[in-house]
Amino acid sequence: MTSTFVRACGLSELEEDTPKRVELDGTPISVVKTEGEVFAIHDICSHANVSLSEGEVEDCQIECWLHGSSFDLRTGKPSGLPATRPVPVYPVKIEGDDVLVSVTQES
Repeated sequence: MTSTFVRACGLSELEEDTPKRVELDGTPISVVKTEGEVFAIHDICSHANVSLSEGEVEDCQIECWLHGSSFDLRTGKPSGLPATRPVPVYPVKIEGDDVLVSVTQES
């Protein structure tokens, strides 16, 4: 299966450590620029149905504002309770000022 990258936002729209919520093909995604890289992670916490893009970013982790679980922006794995299930992460490419994200799921 080939990945299809679509424009999520402009690189210039991203502020360091400030998540930006976008929706691509009906999928809510949080795009985050931190530590010199750009990450795309599913925007809904695996523990509670809340938006991760409303949380804080620190040490390449995004924190769910509701119960405090943090997820690794590289892997989607939770680093603390109450969340126990990872959230999907998506490949990112930068082309000029465009942040491109692939939401194609491997089968």
